[in-house]
Amino acid sequence: MTQTVAVLGTGKIGEALLSGMIRAGWRPSNLLVTTRRSERAEELRNRYGVDSVTNAEAAKRADILILAAKPQDMGRLLDELAAHVAADRLVISAAAGITTAFIEDRLTAGTPVVRVMPNTPVLVDEGMSVISAGSHASTEHLATTEAIFGGVGKTLRVPESQQDAATALSGSGPAYFYFLVEAMTDAGILLGLPRAQAHDLIVQAAIGAAVMLRDSGEHPVKLREAVTSPAGTTISAIRELENHGVRAALIAALEAARDRSRELASGNG
Repeated sequence: MTQTVAVLGTGKIGEALLSGMIRAGWRPSNLLVTTRRSERAEELRNRYGVDSVTNAEAAKRADILILAAKPQDMGRLLDELAAHVAADRLVISAAAGITTAFIEDRLTAGTPVVRVMPNTPVLVDEGMSVISAGSHASTEHLATTEAIFGGVGKTLRVPESQQDAATALSGSGPAYFYFLVEAMTDAGILLGLPRAQAHDLIVQAAIGAAVMLRDSGEHPVKLREAVTSPAGTTISAIRELENHGVRAALIAALEAARDRSRELASGNG
């Protein structure tokens, strides 16, 4: 934790990483941020005690660069950084669909690049960050990346060929749960419950189910069967879910998200 880390593009995810690193023991004096707006820079300086610098200065001073810009801005950002990033810097990309090859081609030959797909629960230290090594990234570079992103949740290493699938499943995953909670809340209202009560019931059911999935080690089928009594209410509901093709719709939705990630990677943004 003696290295200097720069977060380039300190939006919500970038700030979550910043605060997570500080909680994990990184000194604010070893952390740099870049922002588009001076007000935002001042806000981060006051909140975390970190220096706000230009992208070029971050590239010169930092040992590790975390690129937290939007995918559509990545090409411009790399063009700005290219002349200032030495080959011994570790570059970590947290932009959906941007391949390590895309970044390597625009930086000094041999620069180690690691690709990460975090999801929004990093904002509450319950994220999942999927990590892949580029052509020049070593096990040490992966371990450093895990140390950074491990401060805001769990990490998982996968081959880069699986990143688009991981983006569809994990990166976009929270949105599917929010969509489901929204639909179930509306159903609760239809059944006669006030919105606030329906919301609380569903959210707690979701939290409890997630903890049981994580801690019990049981297959989800077994956990579902434990709730599903013969000729009971649950099996009646599940029959309707199957009749309406919910399982097939979920599979199709994840395939669409994976395909969109591939389009972003190919530059068809």
